Amino acid sequence: MTAATGVGAAPARPSLWAAWFSAARPKTLVAGVVPVAVGSGLAAKGGAFSLWPALAALAGALLIQVGTNLANDAFDFQRGADTGARLGPPRATQQGWLSGRVVLRGALVCFALAMVVGIYLVSVAGPWLVAVGLVSIAAGYAYTGGPYPLAYHGLGDVFVLVFFGLVAVGGTFFVQAHAVTAAALWAGVPVGALGVALLAVNNTRDEQTDRAAGKRTLVVRLGGRFGRSEWFAMVLLASAVPVAMWLAGFATPWVLAPLASLVLAVEPARIVRRETGAALNRALAATARFQLVFGLLFALGLSR
Repeated sequence: MTAATGVGAAPARPSLWAAWFSAARPKTLVAGVVPVAVGSGLAAKGGAFSLWPALAALAGALLIQVGTNLANDAFDFQRGADTGARLGPPRATQQGWLSGRVVLRGALVCFALAMVVGIYLVSVAGPWLVAVGLVSIAAGYAYTGGPYPLAYHGLGDVFVLVFFGLVAVGGTFFVQAHAVTAAALWAGVPVGALGVALLAVNNTRDEQTDRAAGKRTLVVRLGGRFGRSEWFAMVLLASAVPVAMWLAGFATPWVLAPLASLVLAVEPARIVRRETGAALNRALAATARFQLVFGLLFALGLSR
């Protein structure tokens, strides 16, 4: 057994590049790719798709997410949330692969590069994006850092829904279509909801270690049963929005395409309902696969 299960020997020390790769949490980057795909699909429907702004939006989203992940890696260890009892994948700072100071510098570099990308997007779409970009970067840092870390006060779920759903989808659409429509805001809801579903599994798994560290997530505040119910509620919400968009006339029947991906939600639903602890890592991976396929089908459906 490895430290990923909280018992036994620690994982072998990786190379420097592998340590940074691990700290960036590549498996979570689906949450940055999907909203850009969805916003671009919606833009394509109106004939507004533009490749370079779309790619810049993707680069900015991924840089902010990696920066958030790196800051989370360092701050969670600093605050005692990541210890040898951790049930999730090993973290670079907690394992001693990278120092917290170096990881935080990496986070700041990512945020700075996101600002550089933002300069291009502002030149394309106007100064309105300055405030959105700065707030997104500040929120990414404040997720686990600063005097009032959002994740430690039960606000992580709201952060994910807003910034990885509404803002990311709406912003991607805006830099191409130069407008924010009701359809763009609606399209951000299922994207953000599935991001919250991932967070619900993560927080349910970490309930005990988070409680001991004073990380008062909604699961710590309301209990593991809430975390499981939240997962099901978010999947239901994500599934209901395409139907609502079709019935409201925001999209063609093609928008129902992501409902075909619900077959991929069966496995994580079973795990979330029955399992606890490290076994929930399988639900995380399965939920991420579901999120990716749902998001790509949603983007395709919105573009038709």
